[in-house]
Amino acid sequence: MSLLDPLTRLQEVDWIPSHRIAALHRLGLETLADLIRHHPRRYEDRRTFERFPSGSTASAVCLCGTVQSTRLQRFGGRSMLEAVLIEDSVLGTPLTLRWYQMPWVQKLLSSGDRLVVFGKTKEKNRRLLMEHPEFEVIEDEGAGSIHFDRITPVHPAGDGVPARLLREWIHRTLETVDCARLRALWPAHATELQSESVWKSLHFPKDFESGELARRHLVRDVFFGIQLVLAERRMEFRRSGGFSRPGNGSIWARLEAALPFRLTASQREVMAEISADMAGPHRMNRLLQGDVGSGKTLVALRAMVQAVESGWQAALMAPTQILAEQHYLNFRRLLDPLGVPVLLRTSHRREGPESGPDLFQASSMPAVVVGTHALLFESTGFERLGLVVIDEQHKFGVLQRTRLIERADAPDTLVMTATPIPRTISQTLYGDLDVSIIRERPSGRGRIVTARRDSSHHNAILDFLRGEFAAGRQAYIVCPLVEESEKLDVKAATAEAVKWRELVAPHAVGLVHGKLDAAQKEAVMRDFREGRLAALVSTTVIEVGVDVPNANVMLIEEAGRFGLSQLHQLRGRVGRGAAKSWCILLQDDPSPEALEKLSLMERTNDGFEIAEADLCLRGPGDLLGTAQTGLPALGPGDLLRDAELMLEARRAALDLLEADPGLEAPGHEHLKDFLAKNRSRAAAAAG
Repeated sequence: MSLLDPLTRLQEVDWIPSHRIAALHRLGLETLADLIRHHPRRYEDRRTFERFPSGSTASAVCLCGTVQSTRLQRFGGRSMLEAVLIEDSVLGTPLTLRWYQMPWVQKLLSSGDRLVVFGKTKEKNRRLLMEHPEFEVIEDEGAGSIHFDRITPVHPAGDGVPARLLREWIHRTLETVDCARLRALWPAHATELQSESVWKSLHFPKDFESGELARRHLVRDVFFGIQLVLAERRMEFRRSGGFSRPGNGSIWARLEAALPFRLTASQREVMAEISADMAGPHRMNRLLQGDVGSGKTLVALRAMVQAVESGWQAALMAPTQILAEQHYLNFRRLLDPLGVPVLLRTSHRREGPESGPDLFQASSMPAVVVGTHALLFESTGFERLGLVVIDEQHKFGVLQRTRLIERADAPDTLVMTATPIPRTISQTLYGDLDVSIIRERPSGRGRIVTARRDSSHHNAILDFLRGEFAAGRQAYIVCPLVEESEKLDVKAATAEAVKWRELVAPHAVGLVHGKLDAAQKEAVMRDFREGRLAALVSTTVIEVGVDVPNANVMLIEEAGRFGLSQLHQLRGRVGRGAAKSWCILLQDDPSPEALEKLSLMERTNDGFEIAEADLCLRGPGDLLGTAQTGLPALGPGDLLRDAELMLEARRAALDLLEADPGLEAPGHEHLKDFLAKNRSRAAAAAG
């Protein structure tokens, strides 16, 4: 029998039903090679199964039993399906499976069916429950089954393509495809990925060790593809022209002399790196990392002043209206005495020292422009934009960043983040950028003490706050953001504001949340900054960048509902003055996961330690997000477990493009094609 070409399209093979093709395409599966590379997301050991647990489990478990009964209940337009699963030959506690708003599941289950289920169990009213489990009806338990009595792969599935069918099609594909014709991206690992045994071990391993070895072979290739894309971007940026913008230091010297504090050694070091980049003939493309409160904004202002000194405009794009307005006011305070125009551009406000539609062109001296994403759509455009600063880069996608940069002729670029990024993540998200890190806090900042408390401490917390208010200090009181219902979140914040006004009267309490319009938010923030409010009740709109040195208490309600990085960002809103500051994490009965987070917050203020822990708790998915739209997916890779493979892939990709920038050498044609296809996908995703 002749073997099939891996590039054979799925609709061309007779053993995949035509009515399943569209669903396979939705999973990104177009060819037989795509099926082969559709790696398992986990393996289940179906050789033996654990006994049903007696209570709740902290992590998901894989169990097997027989369906005893099913029951569908409907109430108020909603439905709940229950199926009772019992262990074979064991008189133990039955397991009740529940699916909400999924009545169609009942059609898939019958009494007497053997079922494999995967999920967390919990005990409620003396019943053992598993809600919305993954499940699979086992029909073939005989010797040689690909579904049972083995280490069984579970592949990412979707609507119209159950995991069981995917498993069968992948097994058939491995028997009928010529794996020697699969092209590996990384030349050094081509031999391994052209071996049928590697792919069979990936999908149907004899043991967990062989499956892991095969996975690492594939991860090397996937990571190399990611780094090849980043290396090309880096090379293209360096080849895209640029202007020397050395400045003469005159404006900055006057500004620095007026500062009421001394710059840290770390700030000076990073400023020197950025200044040298801007003075060079190539475009700067640099990431500035610094923990909350480390003084990144002043470093960015130094770069913006250098652009102005060189006869160019500088623009800073902030993620929120509040933060943009704060930067605008701070820059006005520092630059007005020096005669440098500062302009504000948001969707709601256009301000500056002059008015009129041609404000960018009207000033005799190049301006510093501050705005939100509205800068992307600024109708007047920029006349000589020499520097683009993106504040809180993780709040923007790479395509938004690119859109602003492309509005000018080869500007230098500085992207900033207060979210410390572990090295492996940094080299994946921002592998096309040079990196500078501010590693110390400015002197004269007060110490921040973090403490976890529950509602039994309510009176003590209240007395403490009243004492701080009487001493002229201020506090933030943050309510959790409920993403599923932003209206509910606003209602909760409003109720909290009413409660706190009664508790701390006669001290004034303000309220700010995302549903207020720009003028309302700015009025409240102005009252808080200028000391007319003792406390500010808020949702997480104050998470990033808000700077009120007199505020020295951060009270976070239901703190366990926030992520670690978010908690660290919120804590960074205090400790900005000389006074000792406090972060109170309020939480009743925290779950084990929440307790782990809150205990870490009590133990350390080190943002990089917190970032590493956050990565362990959440995985890299949330960090990756859309920050680098257009990168290939991680596939079976894990940025924690496979860190050394990512670094190895980065070195190999940089070396390859340095030796063959145009990928013109024999054997590199498929790499050139890979990059072209990735650019097309990225452009399509950008719309």
